[in-house]
Amino acid sequence: MWTTGRMSNAKSWLGLGTSLYFWALMDLTTTVLSSTPMPEVELETLFSGRSQSHQRSKRSWVWNQFFVLEEYTGTDPLYVGKLHSDMDRGDGSIKYILSGEGAGIVFTIDDTTGDIHAIQRLDREERAQYTLRAQALDRRTGRPMEPESEFIIKIQDINDNEPKFLDGPYIATVPEMSPVGTSVIQVTATDADDPTYGNSARVVYSILQGQPYFSVDSKTGVIRTALMNMDREAKEYYEVIIQAKDMGGQLGGLAGTTTVNITLSDVNDNPPRFPQKHYQMSVLESAPISSTVGRVFAKDLDEGINAEMKYTIVDGDGADAFDINTDQNFQVGIITVKKPLSFESKKSYTLKVEGSNPHLEMRFLNLGPFQDTTTVHISVEDVDEPPVFEPGFYFVEVPEDVTIGTTIQIISAKDPDVTNNSIRYSIDRGSDPGRFFYVDITTGALMTARPLDREEFSWHNITVLAMEMNNPSQVGSVAVTIKVLDVNDNAPEFPRFYEAFICENAKAGQLIQTVSAVDQDDPHNGQHFYYSLAPEAANNPNFTVRDNQDNTARILTRRSGFRQQEQSVFYLPILIADSGQPVLSSTGTLTIQVCSCNDDGHVMSCSPEAYLLPVSLSRGALIAILACIFVLLVLVLLILSMRRHRKQPYIIDDDENIHENIVRYDDEGGGEEDTEAFDIAAMWNPREAQAGAAPKTRQDMLPEIESLSRYVPQTCAVSSTVHSYVLAKLYEADMDLWAPPFDSLQTYMFEGDGSVAGSLSSLQSATSDSEQSFDFLTDWGPRFRKLAELYGASEGPAPLW
Repeated sequence: MWTTGRMSNAKSWLGLGTSLYFWALMDLTTTVLSSTPMPEVELETLFSGRSQSHQRSKRSWVWNQFFVLEEYTGTDPLYVGKLHSDMDRGDGSIKYILSGEGAGIVFTIDDTTGDIHAIQRLDREERAQYTLRAQALDRRTGRPMEPESEFIIKIQDINDNEPKFLDGPYIATVPEMSPVGTSVIQVTATDADDPTYGNSARVVYSILQGQPYFSVDSKTGVIRTALMNMDREAKEYYEVIIQAKDMGGQLGGLAGTTTVNITLSDVNDNPPRFPQKHYQMSVLESAPISSTVGRVFAKDLDEGINAEMKYTIVDGDGADAFDINTDQNFQVGIITVKKPLSFESKKSYTLKVEGSNPHLEMRFLNLGPFQDTTTVHISVEDVDEPPVFEPGFYFVEVPEDVTIGTTIQIISAKDPDVTNNSIRYSIDRGSDPGRFFYVDITTGALMTARPLDREEFSWHNITVLAMEMNNPSQVGSVAVTIKVLDVNDNAPEFPRFYEAFICENAKAGQLIQTVSAVDQDDPHNGQHFYYSLAPEAANNPNFTVRDNQDNTARILTRRSGFRQQEQSVFYLPILIADSGQPVLSSTGTLTIQVCSCNDDGHVMSCSPEAYLLPVSLSRGALIAILACIFVLLVLVLLILSMRRHRKQPYIIDDDENIHENIVRYDDEGGGEEDTEAFDIAAMWNPREAQAGAAPKTRQDMLPEIESLSRYVPQTCAVSSTVHSYVLAKLYEADMDLWAPPFDSLQTYMFEGDGSVAGSLSSLQSATSDSEQSFDFLTDWGPRFRKLAELYGASEGPAPLW
């Protein structure tokens, strides 16, 4: 039978009918090592002389268990227990064998004595128990002496693991100004020791760093606020160190720590405040609408949604001229222009701006008010503005038969600045490429410069410019829409060539053709045409015209029996008149051919029969005549070609003398091709100019009428009569490239004293060429040798011409 015992005096047990005894060795150096105690046995009877503090309660004995301490650090193998069979007589005939978990690796057995030892360091946290099997064999025969028995070796726990915070370090957030005791976060420490045995795994929490702001529950590890009115704006981040200690916090227990980073989240407990109670800003009067004037800022110590601002204009005389918007990114108030500004109308504005928090917390209203105001003074700065037209748009109706130079509208503009500079007017030529209109430079009178034709252009959209005299860069503009009114100036006419056919057997009153007419005019009451035979054909015996009263007419025969051989074609003049004022008419011709027809009235032939010539020419005679004509043409061409290539001798005529040509260019006039001066005084008297001689030829380019000097005094304005005359002459010059340059009036009118151009006259210039030196021509090389001989200084006597 197997027996177990404790030390040498342990009591024997019979386990469940088996004969195998297990003897467990209790380590006398510790109080937590023994296996389950035997019944009715007190520890002090087994271990005499031990301290009373190591008393243990009685437990039921479990026969098939061994207990061994973990973390044994001795040099010798740790004794676990002993196996013994009743058949063992101590002569070594019994062999003990150990098998199962860890057998031979962690545990070994003395096969003779049955002693079990642990040969490796044991760790309960890695493995809490091992299940083994024991067997006794006859050493000689190898036959089992006892049935195989199973037993357990349990690893006894010691306090060798400190508590650990597996989830640390921790990050937590708690609102600022939270009440005392507000829960922040719960921390948890884990101890790997056996929680069912002793106090090795009993953990107690404490706070090492973070007082007096926070506290921790010793049992649960819940961290709470411990100080009231904690202000994020004063201190936002806290580092709290929590300790967890086992053995219930007693001396000698193991401890572990973790860090908890606590952030105070923001609440709306700070009202906004403007750092400035007065802002001074300025804006140009030309600033466009929605342009930025300046920015105001109400400082709020809060952040995020609690620092959001809303800016409004609550008072001031500029509430209708300016607006304020909130920049959500920077929480500033942007003041912008709401309507056009005018330095001349109002030079400064005052605004009262309020900044407030849109998101409030009721429990902090006592810290308010959560709004503040500031005063903004805005000065409007003067700028040089372009002239302004009044009104801003012109609509003009002009009859198309208006005469050239007629004033159709007075365009008015003024300088909005205080200085009120003088203004000159012009037309944007891009808007009037046909140059139908002209505007007086000083008065703004818009006049016609060319005849108007509604049928060509019924609408004109031009742009009139107004420029400051002292600052040409300042230009204002206005749109002028001109509607050309219709005048009955176009006679009706046939829309196409009418050709009719009549049979020789036509009857009287037969319809030949229906005609209609067109008129480019557009009267208000619509077109109405009247048809009749022209006066020269009023008594035409062959045909007549019947007006249908619907703008068409019928052509009828007056007789019957037309003969193609007598007259094959008739030309019938028809008078067409309109209903306009005055009545205009035109004559259209209807061509009527006489044709031979069959009995059904279908045309067979409209060509007259050819009459035989009394004398006929042979083919040879005709060829001879053509050959003679060809020879004569060839001779004429040769003669003309020889005359063209004939060389003329080089003879200098008096009219071609180069010196005379140079003298002619000294004359004052309109260009290089104007070789004869004309009387400028005629330009000041239109009647004189009209009564003068025939216009002189001119071949240079057409001048511009807009290039008047910017320094023209206002008192030099030309009368409307002169304007009409000049514009009429300008139109003649535009239509006739050979017309004199009367439009050069603008150059001569301001010549002389007081003109920045000075005088262009040659009357006071030198009368002799002797004062001019052309000696430098000799230095210009061979190409200028001839000119040097003609104009340069000569050592010999001057040549005679």
